[in-house]
Amino acid sequence: MKPEHPSHGRDVPGDPDARGAPVGRRVLLGTLGLGALGLAAAPSLQRGLESLLAGAADRDPTGLTGLLPNGGGFRYYSVAASVPRKDARSYRLTVDGLVDRPASYTLADLKALPQTRLVRDVQCVTGWRVPGTPFEGVRLSRLLDAAGVRPTARAVRFTCFDGTYSESLTLDQARRADVLVALRMRDEDIGHGHGGPARLYVAPMYFYKSAKWLSGITVTDEVEPGYWELRGYDVDAWVGRSNGRDDAPTS
Repeated sequence: MKPEHPSHGRDVPGDPDARGAPVGRRVLLGTLGLGALGLAAAPSLQRGLESLLAGAADRDPTGLTGLLPNGGGFRYYSVAASVPRKDARSYRLTVDGLVDRPASYTLADLKALPQTRLVRDVQCVTGWRVPGTPFEGVRLSRLLDAAGVRPTARAVRFTCFDGTYSESLTLDQARRADVLVALRMRDEDIGHGHGGPARLYVAPMYFYKSAKWLSGITVTDEVEPGYWELRGYDVDAWVGRSNGRDDAPTS
């Protein structure tokens, strides 16, 4: 059975220096109670509950926090045992492969580029949906143009600083205006729990394509199936037209 996932399948952020203790019984029961009461329906309460779950996931190497309800909002899982934290000083995004001008961007470099804001529903392949979610960042096509993509290029591979996750798009898909290297989400800088400080955002596709903790963009001569595609998900993950689902499009 494929697990639920916002972008990495089972994306539980973690502390690279300590595995920590599992979430306590009081946190578990308390959060279940909040979900049952539907308190997360209000935006402020929804964000508070998501923050609680993200913090709990940081201290829970078991992944059991993924079982907690979240009022239809984002959920927290991981395919890696732990994920290092990056900040403005330590974060780097590389662009390489079949390009004439390989590059390495700091977070400040990315913020200095023209920003694009998109508001779309986020659709998970397992069925949950978060409506009207704003993302803001640099169009991926801008970074590809700056790098000088070679004529033999056909695809783009994405790697992440969790050391495990990967994704791919065709070059045509990557050049769409609704594909971003996102730096902000819901009008806030993207935090660690949501894949910050920078993540991929592929608006018209199921959210597993929007790789969290983005660290590498490599231009290639063919599509390389990503982490979940190797485990059965569709490579072309258009919402409503793939993975055997008929969800309403997000664009």
